[in-house]
Amino acid sequence: MSCLNHPYKSLGWLLIPALLTTPVLAHTIKVGGDVAATFHIEPNHNPIAGKPSLAWFALTRKGGKLIPLSQCNCQLEVRPVPQTKGVPVLKPALKTVNVEKYKGVIGAMVTFPKAGRYEMELRGTAKSPATFQPFKLSYTVTVGG
Repeated sequence: MSCLNHPYKSLGWLLIPALLTTPVLAHTIKVGGDVAATFHIEPNHNPIAGKPSLAWFALTRKGGKLIPLSQCNCQLEVRPVPQTKGVPVLKPALKTVNVEKYKGVIGAMVTFPKAGRYEMELRGTAKSPATFQPFKLSYTVTVGG
């Protein structure tokens, strides 16, 4: 049977519109020591300069148990890439947020001053009693104009 006469030849054309209308959720997963983080920034990993964007981090320790902000001395720093003199490093305040299927994860509102590439670095240590090792995770974000 030739491809032209195959009974599923039109199946691809039926799936293409469904794929184009299905939202794609971009998440980045990184591991630092015994901590893993699922990272996302709105909208769809495409923040716009001058507009607040919600960045969030679902931190988990080995075994998949969530690490809430109440158990972490966490700090977030945002700096342009490459680092340039006179451009301040942003240190947005962290808060607890509920996003998608994640409840009680670490988030921050970030307003990037101008278009370009930025490095977002999340560092943390456990509050007493220690339940995870200190970690440092770094993400590169491209900001549109």
